[in-house]
Amino acid sequence: MSSEFLRMLNTSDYASVISMNLFVALLCACIVIGHLLEDNRWVNESITALLIGLCTGEVILLISRGKSSHLLVFSEDLFFIYLLPPIIFNAGFQVKKKRFFVNFMTIMMFGAVGTLISCSIISFGVIQIFKKLGFNELDLGDAIAIGAIFAATDSVCTLQVLNQDETPLLYSLVFGEGVVNDATSVVLFNAIKSFDLERLDHGLALQFFGNFLYLFIASTVLGVLGGLLSAYVIKKLYIGRHSTDREVALMMLMAYLTYILAELWYLSGILTVFFCGIVMSHYTWHNVTESSRITTKHSFATLSFVAETFLFLYVGMDALDMEKWRFVSDRPGTSVVVSSVLLALVLIGRAAFVFPLSFLSNLTKKSPNEKISFRQQVIIWWAGLMRGAVSMALAYNQFTMSGHTQLRFNAIMITSTITVVLVSTMVFGMMTKPLIRFLLPLGPVPKRKNSMANLENTSPKSVTVPFLGDNQGSEVDLDASDFHRPSSIRDLLTTPTHTVHRLWRRFDDAIMRPVFGGRGFVPVCPTLPNENDSQPK
Repeated sequence: MSSEFLRMLNTSDYASVISMNLFVALLCACIVIGHLLEDNRWVNESITALLIGLCTGEVILLISRGKSSHLLVFSEDLFFIYLLPPIIFNAGFQVKKKRFFVNFMTIMMFGAVGTLISCSIISFGVIQIFKKLGFNELDLGDAIAIGAIFAATDSVCTLQVLNQDETPLLYSLVFGEGVVNDATSVVLFNAIKSFDLERLDHGLALQFFGNFLYLFIASTVLGVLGGLLSAYVIKKLYIGRHSTDREVALMMLMAYLTYILAELWYLSGILTVFFCGIVMSHYTWHNVTESSRITTKHSFATLSFVAETFLFLYVGMDALDMEKWRFVSDRPGTSVVVSSVLLALVLIGRAAFVFPLSFLSNLTKKSPNEKISFRQQVIIWWAGLMRGAVSMALAYNQFTMSGHTQLRFNAIMITSTITVVLVSTMVFGMMTKPLIRFLLPLGPVPKRKNSMANLENTSPKSVTVPFLGDNQGSEVDLDASDFHRPSSIRDLLTTPTHTVHRLWRRFDDAIMRPVFGGRGFVPVCPTLPNENDSQPK
């Protein structure tokens, strides 16, 4: 039966089956080897997957006699439609909301304003330097697109090292900035492609900024509405009374639907699905049964982990693709110079906003614990030096047609992007653990908690805390004295975060939770209908 089925497959289909089998086997190898090297001083899971991809690409290149180095053809559609959504959604679903929203303004400064500053510096440097290198075909649109491409950071390596319990402020800033940065880079890139930058004037600049602001706000609103709709449907229908499978499936599909709708309406799917994840963890997750909570928590985390491993593995393979390198083989020095220039601009552009914006943020903080120390600023700067799959996908979108590179300048930009991604991820990534241990000698790097330990505590703190948190069950307790009621306009202005927190709690308890459920809502359990233990303690 199996042999007959294989005979029915044509050659290309059979090759695809073989490729998928090998790729899945490599994913398993990445997980196993990454686990064995978890305590290694220099290597983390991302670098492990990248190295395995490079080694596999070299083997495939030798077997195919220089024709190909990868098992699958990279496509920005594959990345943006299938791989990125689970990563971003899980980031929103598992985020510690209290710390995220307490530092929201600082995160937005780093993620949005900082990305614009970095993009501007990189674009200006590209215009000034690339012309001197003989790239006369470079236009303003390409220069700004390059700025957006290399403004997109990848802070995975740093987040794998940081301990959010020991350094909650630092972890929150690096994590939050990473998500907002990706969204800003993609929104900026799409906005650039939709405008004719050859006739740049004040009116066009204002229109560009307005479109950018519209995409940000509309994407966020769509994500919030999608999360609220899922909470309302599950709360009203009591789906878990009949089937927990339907609860889990509905949460996954509605989260993915918000992302697809955002892409369909030319919004930012990254922002949409991120805020959808936050809203779902605040309302929807509390409306499902206990078994569904356990399932969703680990399912979303697993999908995100596999997608991240997949991306790093493929980037390693694709780095050796001969089709891209043959266009620059006659002048390899040019590609090296371009890569070095781009890497230097990334370093300068990152420093140009991290330290000034940190200084501005510290001016608004009264407590020393809330201020960003210089050592923490260095780590934030370092965390944003790595470039990853977002930069790769945007570069493919800008400089290739259907995954193929025909023009020499485009080929140089693709190979330079690959070089920057490899160097920044491997060199900077390998130095991340020693650097953080040197700057923040707080204790050993935390190990990943095993699944059984997580199952014992089925109410994860990262998803049981309201938007701005509360004192009960919160992951970061604030001093009770901090929540005094403002007695004057001066108090209101000097403690804006706590004031907003109190007003939000009142609004959430009085209006939102009665309609959409959330913490305190007890869903019907299909197996133990009389048991009232599904509410997180």
